Amino acid sequence: MSAAFLIYSLITWLYQKRIVKTLTEGEFISGYRKAQLIDVREPNEFENGHILGARNIPLSQMKARLQEIRPDKPVYLYCQSGMRSGRAAQLLHRKGYKDLSHLKGGFKGWTGKIKTKN
Repeated sequence: MSAAFLIYSLITWLYQKRIVKTLTEGEFISGYRKAQLIDVREPNEFENGHILGARNIPLSQMKARLQEIRPDKPVYLYCQSGMRSGRAAQLLHRKGYKDLSHLKGGFKGWTGKIKTKN
């Protein structure tokens, strides 16, 4: 059982590595203003703090809200740790999106500007 999970995890990781660029915070900052910045966390997480300029399209709603994301522009994704943004990238890739990047380590490692709802 655990060997199968390990193999599955490795295949998923290799697949993600091929379809989505994992960016350091510096790389993310230098490009996200020219991209569609999408926070894939749930609304309550987003309200507690998010990267300035991000739109909240939770992974749980992404399939239903694809029309909000332009396939002809770069898409920068992030979540809390990097897991959900990787899954969101897989979903977008299957729908034909090509220029996909996500934030290494997710929001929890972010030191740039943030916005919170009071």
